[in-house]
Amino acid sequence: MFIRALPFLKATALLAFMVFTCLPLVQLTLLSFTATLATPNIDVGSLTLGNYRGIWTDPNLRSAFLNSIAYVLINICITIPVAIPAAYAFSRISFLGDKHLFLAFIAFRITPPVVLTLPIFQLFSALGIVNSTFGIALAHCLFNVPISIWILQGFISAVPKEMDETAFIDGYSRPMFIWKFLLPQIASGVAVTAFFCFMFSWVEVVFARILTTTNGKPISMAINALFGFQTDIGLVMAVTLASMLPGVVLLFSMRNHLSRGFKIGRV
Repeated sequence: MFIRALPFLKATALLAFMVFTCLPLVQLTLLSFTATLATPNIDVGSLTLGNYRGIWTDPNLRSAFLNSIAYVLINICITIPVAIPAAYAFSRISFLGDKHLFLAFIAFRITPPVVLTLPIFQLFSALGIVNSTFGIALAHCLFNVPISIWILQGFISAVPKEMDETAFIDGYSRPMFIWKFLLPQIASGVAVTAFFCFMFSWVEVVFARILTTTNGKPISMAINALFGFQTDIGLVMAVTLASMLPGVVLLFSMRNHLSRGFKIGRV
């Protein structure tokens, strides 16, 4: 009897899990289209697009979105070009202390960001890049480069070494080999790396709090600033939902590379 009911129980459990997972998102979406503060033209509880209009009419929210996008783009543009040759070196070249250095990179990545805020603040103050978008993006790179090296090293190790030797015999230099032959082979790994860089930069708030005072605040801090004595929950939900859209677009556009990458790479 129990064996016959097992498929039904599995389907019921899966359906319950899906409802439990999606219900907060449904509620968030409905609230984002609901007026939660009284205005002269709109009653509380009525459907409205005013919450989304408020995102673009508020200069602080608009600036926060642009800052977060800038963090991600700068981070990816710096991290991946640095991580690829470093990962290639760890994968293909044996040198004194290579394993210890590789483990040191991983150990640095698992260090809580708050521990390094003071030395990073002092260093960035000396360089004059505190309270700037580039400074926060550079701080993100300090934590994204180690994990990117680790991810890409796994993908490069999966590429046969015979490909390197054949290219070198044909007269290609190592940089040309990486650009022309290796990168197409590890495209899925680059996509996975970019995805992790995006996740860290988009939601990180520690460095944004320490390294900014007026400029360069990300969307995560802008959402936090919306909470006060009289919070417009509808606007908060609209900003939250809008902040999720870049991640959804990234996942959809890179879904093939990501699915292939998580299967192949040692992530």
